[in-house]
Amino acid sequence: MQGKMQGLAMKKIGEIGWVEKDIPSIGPQDALVKSIAIAPCTSDVHTVWEGAVGERHDLILGHEAVGEVVEVGNLVKTLKPGDRVIVPAITPDWGSDAAQRGFSSQSGTPLGGWKFSNDKDGSFGEYFTVNEADFNLAILPENISPADGVMLTDMWSTGFMGAENGRIPLGGTVAVLGIGAVGLSAILGAKLQGAGRIFAVGTRPVSVKVAKEYGATNIISYKDGSTSEQIIEATGGEGVDTVIVAGGGPDILVDAVNSARAGSVISNINYFGQGETLPIPRVGWGFGMADKDIHTGLCPGGRTRMERLADLVTYGRGDPSKLITHKFEGIEHIEEALLLMKDKPRDLIKPIVIIDD
Repeated sequence: MQGKMQGLAMKKIGEIGWVEKDIPSIGPQDALVKSIAIAPCTSDVHTVWEGAVGERHDLILGHEAVGEVVEVGNLVKTLKPGDRVIVPAITPDWGSDAAQRGFSSQSGTPLGGWKFSNDKDGSFGEYFTVNEADFNLAILPENISPADGVMLTDMWSTGFMGAENGRIPLGGTVAVLGIGAVGLSAILGAKLQGAGRIFAVGTRPVSVKVAKEYGATNIISYKDGSTSEQIIEATGGEGVDTVIVAGGGPDILVDAVNSARAGSVISNINYFGQGETLPIPRVGWGFGMADKDIHTGLCPGGRTRMERLADLVTYGRGDPSKLITHKFEGIEHIEEALLLMKDKPRDLIKPIVIIDD
């Protein structure tokens, strides 16, 4: 397919703008996808306004999308033009050494599965390409709207990974630090993993409401004093079995380690966009010997992951629409939606832009 397209791009660190580019070509295993629905992410904010991954020039942003297949390579077997698809934020190279070792999101290089708006144009354009389409695109079920489907691509996948990596024991206690869209998803993930008591740390009323609906049993406000001290007191001096770090600056790790009991897991799903080092409290970490494991990870991608998340919606295990607070119609509103993520008004959880439904 030939022609021109528009997209919202990172012009340089601290600056975004619209660009015109050629509609991209595809390889034999790839697909060309037309954007139907997209959502901006706090990661886009870190990338543009904090320069978290370095300079990018005229790189089209966006990595959360549902789209329509326009064209497929001659080796693609499971997809055809016209298919409506869930596009995971992470699209690994499934033949890579990292994927074969069980770390598909790190394929090629650390974070190598993160291609959209990192090393190739993303979904904030009219069209974009998906590598290894048979393995990186999932058909959007008819019962799931494009808007809800977008919430699976990163927010649910990342949040649920936080719970999965947290090794939550049946009936275990969990603290989720940060209740934006990813943290809220982690709360639901913790509930589905069998957690008993779930502490949600945050203050925005709109997020607190969803946190309770997703399974939080206790709300902790950092405005009431030290987060870790409140959690330690509420657990009778023990701390929690799992801490999921889903937001905040570098010092959030101090709260995380101090809130965790001996023999626990701190599961980080936070994107630290600034700073050269991250702090770990020496005493809280038991001088390095308290059996407090820190587990990191990048959002799982791929077709099977998206299909399973879609099944959770289909069979009533969770409602992704609860994360959507602002909805726009038309590609011209992508910039407005992205700036909402940057400014984070108190009534915001997640904005969505419907481009072509």
